Amino acid sequence: MEVAGDDGIKWSMNVLIVVPTYNERESLPELVSQVMAQDGVRMLVVDDGSPDGTGSLAEELGQRHSGRLEVLHRTGRRGLGASYVEGLQRALASDAPVIAQMDADLSHDPRYLAEMVAATEQYDLVVGSRYLRGVSVVNWPLHRLALSVAANRYIRVVTGLPLQDCTSGFRCWRRDALERIRFDAIRSEKYAFLVEITYEAQRVGCHIVEVPIIFIERRRGVSKLSSKTLFESLILPWHLRFRDLRRPRQLLPVSRS
Repeated sequence: MEVAGDDGIKWSMNVLIVVPTYNERESLPELVSQVMAQDGVRMLVVDDGSPDGTGSLAEELGQRHSGRLEVLHRTGRRGLGASYVEGLQRALASDAPVIAQMDADLSHDPRYLAEMVAATEQYDLVVGSRYLRGVSVVNWPLHRLALSVAANRYIRVVTGLPLQDCTSGFRCWRRDALERIRFDAIRSEKYAFLVEITYEAQRVGCHIVEVPIIFIERRRGVSKLSSKTLFESLILPWHLRFRDLRRPRQLLPVSRS
């Protein structure tokens, strides 16, 4: 697939999407079908030992899409954060100049990929934002929506992150920017990982931009949101602020080659 950058020049996509899974057997085949319909896009499914057999299903899908879908079966520390750390590090061992993140539950529409990938011509990290133009969320109950909006406002105030949607899991990274992230310093186990890695990206001087998306609540499976997840998200912003006081801020240039 060819996409047009801000300069109007068309170029071919070469993207590797990291997709963490835990009990996503019902939604994964449809997501793979949607992603595989786009040229120049590969997938790395990072399965966290799903009891429902998601890992085995991913292997079957990988055989159908040989060379475009790889499966990483995790056996270490559990959680979304650990899955992303291992998956993104594996992705950096590939030749993809753009590395993306997506949820496996069909809440992120692959049709936004072309615009997000094109934006990496000018930016280091591109975030698919649910709140850039008002609220673009479908099928969430009011209390869940209010919690998400309040949480993002809280994160912005404490951390200073210049984003409307600090917790979005739909992202595209330039390889050279992602290579500068200190994965060994990341400690978040669950969804707070998304805030921590964004904060780290800002700390090392990455240029970050949001593009609007419409987020659709999962149509299959069960949400992984828990009280432990909420507690981790509550204390993490303060942890990042205090940790930042103890180490120098890095503002290293990112190449635009």
